[in-house]
Amino acid sequence: MPPQHAFRCADAARERGDGIAGTAPRGTYWVLVEHRGGWPPNGFDGLDLDAEVYAQVFAAAQALRARILLIRRHGRRSRAASGQWAVMHLAGPGDLRQIWGRWRHDEDLRAIPEALTEVADPANAGRLSGDPVLLVCAHGQHDVCCAVRGRPVAAALAARWPESVWECSHVGGDRFAANVLVVPDGVYYGNLEADSTVAVIEDHMQGLVGAEHLRGYTDLAPVEQVAVSAALEHWGPAGRFDHRIDSAAFEDGRWRVRVRRLRSGVGTKVRAAGAEDRQELAAQQLLEVELSASRTEPRQLTCRGPQKAVAPEFTVEHVRELLGPSPGTTPRSTM
Repeated sequence: MPPQHAFRCADAARERGDGIAGTAPRGTYWVLVEHRGGWPPNGFDGLDLDAEVYAQVFAAAQALRARILLIRRHGRRSRAASGQWAVMHLAGPGDLRQIWGRWRHDEDLRAIPEALTEVADPANAGRLSGDPVLLVCAHGQHDVCCAVRGRPVAAALAARWPESVWECSHVGGDRFAANVLVVPDGVYYGNLEADSTVAVIEDHMQGLVGAEHLRGYTDLAPVEQVAVSAALEHWGPAGRFDHRIDSAAFEDGRWRVRVRRLRSGVGTKVRAAGAEDRQELAAQQLLEVELSASRTEPRQLTCRGPQKAVAPEFTVEHVRELLGPSPGTTPRSTM
């Protein structure tokens, strides 16, 4: 009898060809708490913290729908629970806010609710910027694939950006491991490997996001994430905030999402165009993506959970460029 191999959700997802576009969890706030020792399966919720401190941090995060993640440097393990903490907020295009602090005792974490209030304050627009933080899910106690696939990716990225990279607890989408979440940019990447991840993140740091490993932008709905990925495939890599969703409508059983490319100066064709052509080229930077949404058949989606579940599935049916110089007008098809 041949040996039985343990089920691995990421291997199964790749064999099935599960699509990653449109799978980024929604959210624009994140709380990071450094914990250098082993992580419980349920992450922050499983820490042995003072009950009152835990309740205060949890309530403040819940009020803003912030995701609380445990973090640690790659390769550094100790029994010490203390370290750094941070709050991150994607406030809007180019308005990426973060606040860092340190904690040694549980009481020190009471500063987190105050920091969440500060990053949420509109008066702080453009005042709390910092370098992107690269979070690699390596939460083996939650899902084996996150550790097996995540840690080599964390090692590769940490060798390149040692001050920016952290291993983190569960970010969602175990079957897409290795997963990298860039905050406060709000960008999820998936299906990364140690030999490919540096190039993907290097492009991100240089202001270019490609479609191949993009799960989505966290400030967009799933169908909008899929449409942006289709736009990146159609037009090529672009900056994090180079696209805007003009509209999303459900008609005749399909979604029609219009994506506007805001920076026409990106790309050789537009840069080389004469002054008379630039206005027309800019007007063409509108794409209509027609897609269908369905549910998969029940399948095992994680390593830990043997029960089967369904997942959303999106199919891009049609992509076409429109002539639309301004929102509110009726675009004309270029086809």
